[in-house]
Amino acid sequence: MLQTSSDEVPVPAPAEEARGCLFALSQPPLMIFLGLIGTLLMMGAIHDLYLD
Repeated sequence: MLQTSSDEVPVPAPAEEARGCLFALSQPPLMIFLGLIGTLLMMGAIHDLYLD
C-alpha cells in the first residue's frame, strides 16, 4: 500500500483540456457540411411547399 506523510498532498497529473460542442462547431469543414445539409433540407421544404 502507498504511504504518504501528512505533509505531502498528492497532486493529480495535468489533464488535457476538455473540448466541447463549441470547439467542434468552430471547425470550418464541419460548418460547411452542416450548411450544405441545411441548404438541401431547405430546398426540399421550399419545393414541397410551393412547387409541388
